[in-house]
Amino acid sequence: MSGGGSLVGGVLVAGIQITAVAVGGPLLVGIMRKIRCRLEGRIGPPIHQPLLDLRKLFSKQRMRPEQSSWVFGVAPVVLVATSVLIAAMAPLATTRPPFGRTADFFAIVFVLLLGSVSLALAALDTGTPFGGMGSSRAMTIGALAEPALLVAILAMSIPAHTSNLPALVRIGLVHPQLIASPERILALVSFLVVILAESGRLPVDNPSTHLELTMIHEAMVLEYAGPDLGLVTLGESMRLALLLGLLVNLFAPWGIADRTGAAAFTIGLAALFAKVVLAGIGIATFEVFTAKLRLFRLPELLAGAFVLAVVAAVTALVVR
Repeated sequence: MSGGGSLVGGVLVAGIQITAVAVGGPLLVGIMRKIRCRLEGRIGPPIHQPLLDLRKLFSKQRMRPEQSSWVFGVAPVVLVATSVLIAAMAPLATTRPPFGRTADFFAIVFVLLLGSVSLALAALDTGTPFGGMGSSRAMTIGALAEPALLVAILAMSIPAHTSNLPALVRIGLVHPQLIASPERILALVSFLVVILAESGRLPVDNPSTHLELTMIHEAMVLEYAGPDLGLVTLGESMRLALLLGLLVNLFAPWGIADRTGAAAFTIGLAALFAKVVLAGIGIATFEVFTAKLRLFRLPELLAGAFVLAVVAAVTALVVR
């Protein structure tokens, strides 16, 4: 009975976290847009506008290029499926998620990369110049950002003696002095730069631009329409919410549930929402006062993130 109850509880926790990310991701994008509009002196759309846009996209007819193959149709599904998988096993509202023992940080990065690669392959599959340009730029940025993220994970794993994500969050709760350590701070700054690059935010990419010579992510999804575009939009917003959720739980794990029970899980869910919203507001405010970097300046930014991650790893080895 206890095993069955534990299984049902794990499925329920996974379902709630997936629902929270699926609904909270578009709402987070809406909040960030609203903050940017307010700071720029505009009223802006309502916060729930991304949810309305998704409903409109899913109600339209599916249209695909004639020259595209099955890769074009599978890519949005893979993007959403990888986000759902990570939402189910990541320590978002609780440090004891289902399949938490297998939630290795390196494996989660690999799963995230699957979604990015599938979208880039779909852009190439269309055979359009913009699709090839966007996928080329996206893979270049990914090739520069992934080493920084992997070394940052290594820097956080050395003091904790594990790369298991729930264990890293739990150690931050038990030993808060590790959060304020130089290696953890440097690693998290590097992680933040990677989040801006992977989610296509300023100064790496402008999510609201449609200029052919500057867009990166938008160039890859120009051929999508209807439900396929809805899946891409949903997957990207879920990825942003997941990355920010992992960032705030690694840097400020307070509030996350460290024991079983509905009350603790509810508090953890509310704390996650508050922390992610604050992080989103901070990023939106930063975007108002910054400009997009030139494409040839992006390697300098990502190389700086890699250097910070290397310094963090070396510091962790020396201090250990």
